[in-house]
Amino acid sequence: MENVIEIRNLTKSYGKNRGVIDVSLDVKNGEIFGFLGPNGAGKSTTIRSMLGFLKFNEGSIRILGMDSVKEHEKILRSVGYMPSEAWFYDTMKVSDVIKYAADVRGLDCSKEAAKICEKLKVNKDKRIKELSLGNRKKVSIVCAMQHKPELFIFDEPTSGLDPLIQKHFFELISEYVANGATCLLSTHVLTEVNKYCTSAAIMREGRLMMLDTPKIDDETFLGFYEDEEEK
Repeated sequence: MENVIEIRNLTKSYGKNRGVIDVSLDVKNGEIFGFLGPNGAGKSTTIRSMLGFLKFNEGSIRILGMDSVKEHEKILRSVGYMPSEAWFYDTMKVSDVIKYAADVRGLDCSKEAAKICEKLKVNKDKRIKELSLGNRKKVSIVCAMQHKPELFIFDEPTSGLDPLIQKHFFELISEYVANGATCLLSTHVLTEVNKYCTSAAIMREGRLMMLDTPKIDDETFLGFYEDEEEK
């Protein structure tokens, strides 16, 4: 099976602050890949390095067969990325934000956007400043999904979402993956990984500690968090 993501010996240093150290992993075509770990473990740093948003010190990354440094603009055309924090212009209407995200790509995504909005119960008439954290997350999901990318990269997508919307979110992901897409899901929620993911990795202190196929048992998973809290 073809690798959609190939990371080899990735190292990113922030000086005295923790980055990532010698991380290597593969995500295969058609997978929903769970990326687990405590806050500060290096998950977001790895993702931002993958997308060309950070310059890393050592290693190499290939996304969809392309070099993440030399071809990051091409990569971004084929990726649907949702960051952990959803920031938009407060005065814009939800409908305008969604259309703007499509216009930036030069695409008409109105049909797919309408489908996702209906599934996630997105109110397109409200302004961003009127939305709760969970509803902002939903807008961010629409923006990441509406162009039907080859690769989805979600950083903590379900925090703030109610259980029914979480269920609908994973139904959408499963549908896209069934049609040939791949998904990297960064999350704190072990049950999501064990229920929906085909493979997973656990990060701790900037290092990749475990690569496995779910199900990851609770004792192993919680051990990473408990060790972190004792520091």
